[in-house]
Amino acid sequence: MKIGVPKEIKVKEYRVGMIPSGVRVLIQSGHEVYIENDAGVKSGFTNDDYIKAGATILQDPQEIFEHCEMILKVKEPQPGEYDLLRAGQILFTYLHLAPLRALTEVLKEKKVIAIAYETVQEGKRVPLLEPMSQIAGRIAPMVASHFLSAHTNGMGVLIGGATGVLPSRVLIIGSGTVARNAAKIAVGLGADVVIMGRNPSSMSALETLMPDNVSTLYSSHYNIEKILPTVDIVIGAVYSTGEKAPHLITKEMLSLCKKGAVLVDVAIDQGGCIETSRPTTHDDPVFEVDGVIHYCVANMPGDYPVTATYALTNATLPYVKKLADLGWRDASLQDSAIYSGVNVAGGYVTEVPVAKAHQMEYSELKDIMDACPVFYLNN
Repeated sequence: MKIGVPKEIKVKEYRVGMIPSGVRVLIQSGHEVYIENDAGVKSGFTNDDYIKAGATILQDPQEIFEHCEMILKVKEPQPGEYDLLRAGQILFTYLHLAPLRALTEVLKEKKVIAIAYETVQEGKRVPLLEPMSQIAGRIAPMVASHFLSAHTNGMGVLIGGATGVLPSRVLIIGSGTVARNAAKIAVGLGADVVIMGRNPSSMSALETLMPDNVSTLYSSHYNIEKILPTVDIVIGAVYSTGEKAPHLITKEMLSLCKKGAVLVDVAIDQGGCIETSRPTTHDDPVFEVDGVIHYCVANMPGDYPVTATYALTNATLPYVKKLADLGWRDASLQDSAIYSGVNVAGGYVTEVPVAKAHQMEYSELKDIMDACPVFYLNN
C-alpha cells in the first residue's frame, strides 16, 4: 500500500503522523511511504531521517493525496485540505466529528474511508486517545497556573500557595485518563484537588492512588453549583466515545465562579463540556466570559510535539500496519477495534454518535462495505 503523511496545517500543530522507525517497519513489510517536505521537523525529524528509513519525500500535499491510498494525519482535515481528499482513500487521524457537521458532510460527499483514532476501541479502552489524553491532562494544570497570573488578567494566585498561604483549589470534572493525569500534576504543584465523577470504581481507584490532598465528589449539577464558588481552576475532563460532550457547566453557573478563575476545557474537541466554551488556538488561547477565563485550545499536545508525536505514533503503528497489510475492509472485519474506528465510509455515516449528533442516517459498516469505492491514482 502507498501511505502518505502530509504536514499538519492546523494552527500551531507541530506533531506528525509517522516517525522514521514506523516508516522502516512499513517499508520492511513491502509498503511505500511518502512524507511531505519538512513534515516532521518540529517533532525532531529531518527529511534525511525519513529518507534513511526508506521514505520518499514529496514537495506538496497535493502530491501526497493524489499518490497515496492511505493518509496518516494527526488532526482532522482543515478546509484547505477538503478538495485534496479522494473517493475510497483511507484517512486515519483524529476526527472528533460529533461537533463538526461540515467536515462530516465533506467526508460523506468525498466518499472517504474515515477512521478516527478516538473511536478505535479495545473493550472499554480507547488506546489511540489515551496517550494524548495523558499529555493533555498533564498540560492542563500548567496552563491554568499560568493564566491565574495577574499579567494574564487572572486572580494573581499561585497554584501551590506559600508558607502561611493556602494553595489554590482545583476542580477536575471527570475520572478517566485526562482527570488522573491532571490530578497528578496539580498535586505535584501543591494544589488542593477535587475530582468529580460518576464511576464509583474509577473514583475509588483514584482515591487509592492519590495523596491526601485529593478528594472525590459525585458529579451532579447540584454539587457543581456548590463547589464552583470555592475553586480557582476548573479542568473539564469528560469524554464518552464519539459523542458530543455534555454541558456540565452552564452559562448561568459562571456567576458562581470567582472573578479571574480559569476554566480549561479539555473536552473542546468533542464540543466542550462548558456551555460558554469555543475552540481557541495556541496563538490566541484564552477569552473571558463574565470575568472568567476560558482556555479551550483544541490541540493542546501539539505544543509539545516531540513528546506527543512519539507517544501517538507508538500507539497508532500496529493499526496502521494492519490496515496496510490487509486493506481497510479485511482489517475492519478481523479487528473489532478498527471496525469501531470507522466513522464514515463510501458516503455513509457508520458511527452512531456522529449520526445522532447531526441527525444523519446511520449505516452498519458491514452492510455497506461492498458499496464503497476503491481508491485509484488520480481518480
